Amino acid sequence: MKLAVLGGGGVRSPFLAKSLALGAKETGITEVVFMDIDEEKLYIYGKIAKRIAYMIAPELRFSLTSDADEALKDADYIITTIRAEGDEGRVFDERSALNEGVLGQETTGAGGFAMALRSIHTLKEYCEKAKVLSKPDAPIFNFTNPSGLVTQALRTMGYSNTYGVCDAPSGFLRQLKEMTGEKKLNFECFGLNHLSWFTDFKVGERDVTDEIINHPDLYTKTEMRLFEEGITELSDYLLPNEYLYFYHYRDKAVSSVLKSSKTRGETILEINNHMLAEMRKIDIDSDFEKAFHCFMEHYAMRENSYFSIESGKVRAEKFPVPDAEEYVKQPDNGGYAAVALEFIKAKNTGNPVQMVLSIPNEGALDFLDDADVCEITCTVDSEGVHPHKAGNVPEMQKNLICAVKHYENLTVEAIMEKSKKKAVKALTVHPLICSYPIAKKLVDIYSERYEKYIGKWDE
Repeated sequence: MKLAVLGGGGVRSPFLAKSLALGAKETGITEVVFMDIDEEKLYIYGKIAKRIAYMIAPELRFSLTSDADEALKDADYIITTIRAEGDEGRVFDERSALNEGVLGQETTGAGGFAMALRSIHTLKEYCEKAKVLSKPDAPIFNFTNPSGLVTQALRTMGYSNTYGVCDAPSGFLRQLKEMTGEKKLNFECFGLNHLSWFTDFKVGERDVTDEIINHPDLYTKTEMRLFEEGITELSDYLLPNEYLYFYHYRDKAVSSVLKSSKTRGETILEINNHMLAEMRKIDIDSDFEKAFHCFMEHYAMRENSYFSIESGKVRAEKFPVPDAEEYVKQPDNGGYAAVALEFIKAKNTGNPVQMVLSIPNEGALDFLDDADVCEITCTVDSEGVHPHKAGNVPEMQKNLICAVKHYENLTVEAIMEKSKKKAVKALTVHPLICSYPIAKKLVDIYSERYEKYIGKWDE
């Protein structure tokens, strides 16, 4: 079976390659193609990814290409991890929002809206190609941000083989397992991508919710470090997705970024540019270890600064910088590739697997329409994907989910109808903006910048 990765020249490609190589045999994947239109980055990061995959699974056919048709031809599965306009687009989006006094963050609020303008158009073109070139109804795992909103758009456009994947829920679960030592720990998740909550923590049939909520390390060794303990009680003892920090600490987040010399996007751009400049000096084929060390050193800078600008807090544990041999021997920390692999394995074997996906609601949340894409715990088996029905969702969560879902649906309609009025309405109703003048100005800025993606919008 063939798996195509669109966006295979991204900085996270070596991690994706490790997961795919480790899971290839069990899932029946025999061929992996990493495709990217940026040939230089594909040569550098894709080449590192290919070498890592070979060290783990030399029998796996692993190739690199800048030709999307070649990558998609006869693909059984497709992963999309696209960043149209690159880091420069992110910097523009975040600064434009901050200039108007609202949050600049690439997946949430105004920044997420701007990223959706370029992401949705780009992925629509690839989905059309996949319909013609790939295997019939080949599952498309969308990691492209804002993942939930992009998946909503693609589903609304008729691409029913698209599934949104985010590694925030699986990453949080991994942290909880490490904190408690319970390898069989699981939970239920409900909400929207980057706007979800976790509940019903269990080890087998044993309910350990109280143990998790009251664990002394919860607010130091997991992403709950971003929140004060009072947030848990305020949230009816549901634990929030880390991105809810931007909603519960909106003013602090904006103030912290404005006081900083750089936004998160500017920080990432600087790190990536420096890494690329250093990597250009290295012959990857003849000195792979030096190239890998350079890569890991810079990637650690990214990870160690995660959420630090917005919150003023740093992760308790520093990101390690192993050599290549150490890295391939380390247990895989999962991430979004692991979710895709578990999905493939469940579909192929029929053995049910529980995971969190962004898929159409289909009654899981009784206050949303069936077609509304939500982030929900699902059971995947040979028959398909079955969302778990959420219990009684508290009013606080229900109201916030409905407000942001309304924004998402308006954004999709605005893009499909080329309607500037609907775009302005979308940003006006978003809880992180809630201002008609600001919404109007930002829509003008973003629609002008990304006209090549969205076309000319009606006034």
